[in-house]
Amino acid sequence: MAEPAARLYLVTPVLTDAAFAPHLAEACASGSVAAVLLRLGSADERTLINHVKALGPSVQDHGAALIVAVEGEADLATIAARGGADGVHLQGNPASARELRERLKADRAVGAGGIRTKDEAMTLGEAGVDYLLFGEPRPDGSVPALDTVVERAAWWAEIFETPCVAYAPDLAAIPALVATRAEFIALGDAVWSHEGGPVKAVAAAVEAIGDEEEAG
Repeated sequence: MAEPAARLYLVTPVLTDAAFAPHLAEACASGSVAAVLLRLGSADERTLINHVKALGPSVQDHGAALIVAVEGEADLATIAARGGADGVHLQGNPASARELRERLKADRAVGAGGIRTKDEAMTLGEAGVDYLLFGEPRPDGSVPALDTVVERAAWWAEIFETPCVAYAPDLAAIPALVATRAEFIALGDAVWSHEGGPVKAVAAAVEAIGDEEEAG
């Protein structure tokens, strides 16, 4: 059987406790999710580490990688290492990306989002990140136009070897993003707010990716 055209990368809401664990477990239970970006609200380091430890098994026990991002200032390398996460995610800062790459070596993944320009994307790629995320929600909750995300992801996937993640604001956007040849399709509210729950949302996403692969 051919490898899927893309794999799923889920993005959580900003979390301030471990109450979201059952939703994570539901979404990841099928084994179809490659990674989860765990977005944590601002807190002290010990609290953040404890959140990662509490939420991590719901993701990692189902074979998905746990990637951590924190709102505001935080020592991501320490939080990931002590919490047992598989990687970290930062917002468009090449200097920070280089520092994290140096500190984490090859032990954990380093990803980047919040990318505004093609030049910034290339600079982050040169900084040694393991993937770039295009199109994720802005701090105010809005998302870039789908056409813009499609163009950016297609440009990156065609030219560069570093994998990219393309954010789908809804399930209907998946086919257009899969067609860019992005390695991962990211989903957020489209999974967590799905009327059928996370399990049905993930199943629908996998089906959409498979349909696009067959069409291609």
